[in-house]
Amino acid sequence: IVVVEGVRIPFLQSGKLMEDRSLMVEARGLLNRTSVPRDVVDYIVYGTVIQEVKTSNVAREAALGAGFSDKTPAHTVTMACISSNQAMTTGIGLIAAGQCDVVVAGGVELMSDVPIRHSRKMRKTMLTLNRAKTIGQKLALISKIRPDYFAPELPAVAEFSTSETMGHSADRLAAAFAISRVEQDEYALRSHTLAKKAQEEGLLLDVVPFKVPGKDTVTKDNGIRPSSLEQMSKLKPAFVKPYGTVTAANSSFLTDGASAMLLMSEEKALALGYKPKAYLRDFVYVSQDPKDQLLLGPTYATPKVLEKAGLTMADIDVFEFHEAFAGQILANMKAMDSDWFAQNYMGRKSKVGAPPLEKFNTWGGSLSLGHPFGATGCRLAITAAHRLKKEGGQYGLIAACAAGGQGHAMLVELYPQ
Repeated sequence: IVVVEGVRIPFLQSGKLMEDRSLMVEARGLLNRTSVPRDVVDYIVYGTVIQEVKTSNVAREAALGAGFSDKTPAHTVTMACISSNQAMTTGIGLIAAGQCDVVVAGGVELMSDVPIRHSRKMRKTMLTLNRAKTIGQKLALISKIRPDYFAPELPAVAEFSTSETMGHSADRLAAAFAISRVEQDEYALRSHTLAKKAQEEGLLLDVVPFKVPGKDTVTKDNGIRPSSLEQMSKLKPAFVKPYGTVTAANSSFLTDGASAMLLMSEEKALALGYKPKAYLRDFVYVSQDPKDQLLLGPTYATPKVLEKAGLTMADIDVFEFHEAFAGQILANMKAMDSDWFAQNYMGRKSKVGAPPLEKFNTWGGSLSLGHPFGATGCRLAITAAHRLKKEGGQYGLIAACAAGGQGHAMLVELYPQ
């Protein structure tokens, strides 16, 4: 199963440019770049996290908006920050099972326009009001409304099972692995510096221009901002106050964005005259305790996927890991490099080893490029493919953590040039 092409619109800091959820029809960029005949696509799968009620099956709406055939079925998956990973692997499954030859997989998130609900008391009153038959019944219900009914219910990036926000969990994880504020700031600065360099050198080949309705055409990610350690050190802790180490500067920011990939069976791609970019090989999903191991998905998934493929860390030329927080990346690095952690928590004889930094996220990551929850997985996969081609490697490993204590890892192999 091969990747023919992958694109994304520029990832934008939420609240800056995007205003309307209908903007997200990224798949059009994929159609334009590949010139794939619209009726050749057998199926479309998209990932998203914060769903809008009107477009709960956003894959179908995106497909119709992008001009795909109305005969092409589409469904939407959700798995927190690994939603587009799930979209990709769902596509792989459909092709591997012989159900489809050509699948578009992608993801979308628009944090600038998240649905905000009425309070539960208000919702209950309004629904009851709907059923009231007489004016008297309606007035009686309205008279019960109190000022606190009008307080809105905002979506939170928090665990349902533990009620803890992800940032708070990241701060505890950094403390548990003894990762200092300075180390986190240094890692975040590295991410921004490398992203800026990749952007300036034209390496981010997956980015396609996007016309923001009523505004200008955007051509590049707008969250990349290399600062200095001195400036970063001035920021106050964002979650655990006053002694926490996770700040706005060493965390990924709320982002609007969308991504899409064209997946095919190798046979079909060659028959249609395409030159694939990469093979999508073995993948695994993992789950851990959502309280204390919420963000350790990559640590658990990496050795599993390597064993499945019969490879070792030494065989991997390119690593692309999702950067939720600098502290989360550094904690995973320490956990992967610890025999004690492998034996006591993972039931393994020895550690898998930490990825070498010279092979790791060398074109920036979610800390700098941004992290639209539903779209990051496809960015990781296509970046790995582009880096393999540029650097002359064979195998890439992508990995990500996700809310709920879940995680994903997948191997990407360069298509023979």
